[in-house]
Amino acid sequence: MKIETYIAQLLYRYQCVTVPGFGAFLTEIQSAQLNESTNSFFPPKKMISFNSHLKNNDGLLANHISHAESTTYGFAVNAIAAEVQSWKKTLEENGVISLKNIGEIRLNSESNIIFTPNDQTNFLTTSFGLSPFVSPLIKKENFEQKLEQLEKENVSLYENEEGRSSRTFLRYAAIFVLGLGITGSIGYPLYQNQIAAQTLVVEGVVQKKVQTKIQEATFFIENPLPAVTLAVDSAKVEAPAEKVMPYHIMAGAFRSEQNARKAYNQLIKDGYQARMLGENKHGLFPVLYGSYATMNEAQKAQKEIQKGENPDAWILVENL
Repeated sequence: MKIETYIAQLLYRYQCVTVPGFGAFLTEIQSAQLNESTNSFFPPKKMISFNSHLKNNDGLLANHISHAESTTYGFAVNAIAAEVQSWKKTLEENGVISLKNIGEIRLNSESNIIFTPNDQTNFLTTSFGLSPFVSPLIKKENFEQKLEQLEKENVSLYENEEGRSSRTFLRYAAIFVLGLGITGSIGYPLYQNQIAAQTLVVEGVVQKKVQTKIQEATFFIENPLPAVTLAVDSAKVEAPAEKVMPYHIMAGAFRSEQNARKAYNQLIKDGYQARMLGENKHGLFPVLYGSYATMNEAQKAQKEIQKGENPDAWILVENL
């Protein structure tokens, strides 16, 4: 089974796609680029990277394959394992494997994996239909040369009064054409500013969609989590009485409520402000490390947890 096809499909929708026992393909949004020296424009895109240390099965790829192939989850897991073994064997024998629309994976002299992404594929859906282009530079000198040529031609063609009147009209027409060229040279920086503003709007929409997809990819939770609030003493602080904390760091999701309870108790013992949620429609019991008011706070806490506790900890964003 060629699982790279299914990996590519998931990269359009999710930030991380893990291949159990092999590694994870990660995406990062790159803003639109404008090269002023060459007048070249490049639309926003998703940059693909590879992390060989993230090998745990999060269920995303296997579930996608089982639905696409109309087979069981167990069969999909076995198919992935067989493909991974084939990849490793090819790397040992040839030193390189090519994954269609994704990129190439090579082994260096120290047997470390080196990933080279395919720069012809843009996995950012909001950039669909956009492609790089080069805008021609408008030069003032071209219109000045045309003006001189028109004046020379008019001298030879018109000798009477009517000819002089026509020459005057053509001179003003040429000056008008030159004015259009100068306006273009002034308007080009304004066009650049407009491109930059539109890029910021695109990035905001994309980041919001990415955060929503992270929630779906990690734990398959259909309904939004209940908001976590903190009571504030109104006698001491003149602020709203409740603080919404929609950013949650997930410790895991367990099929056994007893195992979820053990994980929750251990997190409390370790000093985390943990929470345990009720059973969802998939029969899983999610457990949280904690909840935060802003994405910056959540990302800071996530980095600490990934370094010392759980490298696979994810941020779950509640719909506001």
